[in-house]
Order: sequence, then C-alpha cells, then structure tokens
Amino acid sequence: MPKENYDVSIVVPIYNEKSGIPELYKRLTQALKVNAGPYEIIFIDDASSDGSFEVLKELHEQNMTSVKVLRLSRNFGHQLAITAGLRVAQGKGVIVMDGDLQDPPEVIPEFIRKWESGYDIVYGVRKERQGETFFKKFTAKIFYKLIRTVTNIGIPENVGDFYLLDRKVVTALNAMDERHRFLRGMVAWLGFKRTGVEYVREPRFSGQTKYTLWKMVKFSFDAATSFSFTPLRVISMMGAFFSVVAFLGILVIFYEKLFTDRTITGWSSLMVVVLFLGGIQLLSVGLIGEYVARIGDDVKRRPLYTVSEYLE
Repeated sequence: MPKENYDVSIVVPIYNEKSGIPELYKRLTQALKVNAGPYEIIFIDDASSDGSFEVLKELHEQNMTSVKVLRLSRNFGHQLAITAGLRVAQGKGVIVMDGDLQDPPEVIPEFIRKWESGYDIVYGVRKERQGETFFKKFTAKIFYKLIRTVTNIGIPENVGDFYLLDRKVVTALNAMDERHRFLRGMVAWLGFKRTGVEYVREPRFSGQTKYTLWKMVKFSFDAATSFSFTPLRVISMMGAFFSVVAFLGILVIFYEKLFTDRTITGWSSLMVVVLFLGGIQLLSVGLIGEYVARIGDDVKRRPLYTVSEYLE
C-alpha cells in the first residue's frame, strides 16, 4: 500500500496533449492552492507521439517535489492509463481527471470540501456540455440509459472519469484486476458514501478528441459485458421465442398436410426465415465468444500495462 505522504494526488492520463500541458498545470496548481494541502500531480503518458513526454519531463525537472511522470511502454488506452496512476498515487484522496481541460480544475476545491465533510466518492456531474456535437450528446445520453438498464449498479448519468476517491476506495479499486475496465462502473460497483458536484464541461483546450466512434462503441460494449449478463439472457429469450414459433409452425404444417388439400408454398419466405435465424445464430455465437475472450484475457494474468519510465 502506498505511503500517504500527500493529502491529495491528481491522476491525469495524457495522450498527445503537448500544447495543452502548460495551461493544464497552471490551472491545476492555482486550484490546488485553495484547500489541498500537500499534493502530487501524476501525469501518465500513454505513449504519446507528439512530444508530450518531453514537456512532462521538463515540468518534472522544474517541480520535482510535486510532479511525477509515468510513461507507459506503449499505448494501453485511457482506462489502463488511469489504472496505472491510481496504483502509484500516495494521497489520502485521489482525484482523476482528463488532460484536455474539458473538466475544469477549478471544480477541485469543491471536490475536496465534499470529501472533507465525509464523502468517500465525489464525482463531477456534467450539467452542460459545451463544444460537443449533437451526435456526441445524443449517443452519450443513449449510452447512460442503456448501461443503467442492463446493469444492476447505479452509475450516475452524465458522469465521466472526473472524480475524487478516498484512499480506502482507491485500495479497493486497485485490488480489482480485470483487463477490460470500465472505471466509472467499477467505482459505482464498490458502493461507499458518494455525492456529486455539477459543473459545465468546457470545449477542448486544444487538439482533437481521442475517442473515435469505433472506440466509443468498443467502450460501450466493454461497459455492458463487464457488469451485466443481459446480452446472454436476451439470446436465451430469443432462442426460446423462436423455438416456440418453430414448434407452432410444425403443427400448422402437419395440420395442413393431414386434414386439408392445400400445399404449403413459399420458397422466398422460407429463405428469409432461414437467413434471419442464421444471422441470429451467428450473432449469438459471436457475443458468447466475446464473453469467452474476456475470460481468456483475465485467465492469462498478464500485466495490465508495462512502464517504460517513472520520474518520481
């Protein structure tokens, strides 16, 4: 367990955010002067290719007592970069935030006040999302509704990876070793006393979003399969439904053959049914395969990430 040498640790994953790092550090230090006490800022460079690590290294050399830099050996992704930061953080409270300044550091003092009043988890709630397209807002809304529907944990709506965790929450989170991580779901699963702080999500300070449509879909699928067996149950219900329909169809065919002179025709409709059911079967096998693949990844027990360099 890390020694709690700091009151607060700030964990910031960085991927190609070179131009925004100086402004991020400036606003962070201004916010932390309010009520943070001794603090550390941990930047996790997720194998950036734009020179972000060099900027972070220079920042560390100028502020060696408060700035630490963890460089991963390759790009492991946003969730694992946060995980790496949580595992080296030494603060009694740990704040997670992105490095694009969409989540304003000025909210941190309110996080700390809520934490000091007795809450174990304080999360930021986006009451307004500036600079985001209608499509992004719409899909985010659908995502949260689906996740809340298919899982049995209370993941708050409009909450991202911007929160403060008490040390006991971080310790519990660090004990969870699954590879396909959906951290905001894992935090919600843990329980503990929690509250939210509303804020306005600002446009990116610079650069482009790293979450493409495909990454958003993959992230949503990871979230659903990590906390719910609903997709598998849906397959079971579909199988039961079509089995009943097929049995009734067989009875109709026997009746028509034995008790009437009519001949059942319809090659086209038959092919449609066969192709439709074949598609469902392939989809079902693929979905089951995804669950099995995730089990295989966890059974291998490979490290979640590897570190190339750690400046502490």
